[in-house]
Amino acid sequence: MSTCSLILLTYNEISGSRALFPSLPLDLFDEVQVVDGGSQDGTREFFQEQGIPVVGQERKGRGEAFRVGARKTRGDFLVFYSPDGNEDPADIPLLVDSLKQGADLAIASRFAPGARNEEDDQLLRPRAWVNLLFTLIANLLFNRGWFVSDTINGFRAIRRSAFERLRLDEMGFPIEYQMSIRAMKVGLRIVEIPTREGDRIGGASKAESFPVGLGHLKVLLRELLRPRRF
Repeated sequence: MSTCSLILLTYNEISGSRALFPSLPLDLFDEVQVVDGGSQDGTREFFQEQGIPVVGQERKGRGEAFRVGARKTRGDFLVFYSPDGNEDPADIPLLVDSLKQGADLAIASRFAPGARNEEDDQLLRPRAWVNLLFTLIANLLFNRGWFVSDTINGFRAIRRSAFERLRLDEMGFPIEYQMSIRAMKVGLRIVEIPTREGDRIGGASKAESFPVGLGHLKVLLRELLRPRRF
């Protein structure tokens, strides 16, 4: 039977961690690991008090957090979750089930039918449109299977074997985009579940729009120049 690891990615997320921890389906997992990017607000201490192991990142960046989480866990399935309010813990079992049913990569999509993006109630949706543009380009250039509606959302699960095969090296926020593109390149089975993106808990996002967008563009160009096998 396949084993499952839940990897919680944190950086000064004490408010969201306290609010969401009771809703995490911990019974689904053989192990839970927190990867912390240097929190100073009590996030590390909170999880330690719950008996959850916490490892700090020696190098900064969301991409590095993904790799540290994979190295520090042993599960066949890896679920990445950020307790910031945007990601609904009720969707975690659906991601796990997708892998159990044969998917290599399962993504919680904010743009699939029945999903909700946090900008849906706004007149202008710059973040959503940029995400959709990068997603469309990735599908046109690399995808050989079903259309993937959200290549960027970080709320996802992946088989360890697939994670290791992709040899991800992105350091920052575009790690998920690189993962999606490389999964398309090698023909992994990608499955999406619709998710309803919630409002952030406890302050503004750590991701600044322009630098993150530029980072995604750099990843796209690098992957375009790289061969399909890496």
